[in-house]
Amino acid sequence: MIQWTLKQARRLIVAVIGGTVLITGVVMLVTPGPALLVIPLGLGILATEFIWARSLLHRVKYHISNTADMVRNRKRTDSPLDPADSTPPPVDDPNPLDNDRRH
Repeated sequence: MIQWTLKQARRLIVAVIGGTVLITGVVMLVTPGPALLVIPLGLGILATEFIWARSLLHRVKYHISNTADMVRNRKRTDSPLDPADSTPPPVDDPNPLDNDRRH
């Protein structure tokens, strides 16, 4: 009979719970839900016992950080119209032929 040590039992429990949370996050990529929060949470649970999950979690954190920095920088450079500018942009006539018929 197989004798389970406390460490092996803990690893199995972490693998089941972390794997379930991770798979739920992956499913949320195509269904409504906070997948971008649940996936790192599942990896964080798995990372308490597995080195591969810790490595993958560090990569995910790095990519999320870079993406957040890129979005922040884009917001600073690609700002919409200045609120102090009250002149709206010019609008092209949607149907220039109608103007010709009226004359």
